[in-house]
Amino acid sequence: MITQDRDPAPDQPGSKGRGWGSRLGLLRRPGRARTVTYWCAGLVLLVAAALIVTVVAAPAKKAAPPPQLAKSFSVPELGHAGVTVSLAAYAGRPVIVNFFASWCVPCRQETPMLAHFYASQHGRVVLLGIDANDETPAALRFTAKAGVRYPVGTDPFPSPVTTSYGVYALPQTFFLNAQHRIVFKVIGAVTSSKLARGVALMNQDRG
Repeated sequence: MITQDRDPAPDQPGSKGRGWGSRLGLLRRPGRARTVTYWCAGLVLLVAAALIVTVVAAPAKKAAPPPQLAKSFSVPELGHAGVTVSLAAYAGRPVIVNFFASWCVPCRQETPMLAHFYASQHGRVVLLGIDANDETPAALRFTAKAGVRYPVGTDPFPSPVTTSYGVYALPQTFFLNAQHRIVFKVIGAVTSSKLARGVALMNQDRG
């Protein structure tokens, strides 16, 4: 901070030399020192005011939009005539929706893992399979061999439910929260770590 020059009046008659204050014109006289001090103080105030205006005028960050709402569906259940698999039947509950087919090579490893996971949860997790663009006899053999015990719906060609989810390659898995909004999606075979992550995300708003 610039203060008043307290040199012992080197410019006055009788002075024995010219001090450091007299050699700097800016600090030569007390009057000019006060002017500089006031000028700096004013500049500081102007900068502070500009910062305040910038902060106040800055637009507030927009809240992130909620996750996409999953498409509702109701399809015939594989191997059970007259029975349907419906997403609406699980209103208020998180749901995993897995799209697969018996002819899908990655599904041959994924489906047995999902079946084991579902059995280990003892009804605590809702898991729905959607068998897409498949032949019923092949799908029945496949799910029986994999040990599937969760509901599986059939979505034969042209597979309207599958395409409504934007699925054009299998397998794909969607994790829905209690409001049936998509909070996590896995394209390709789901792994144990991705399964755990998806379950955590779909349950995080349940306390």
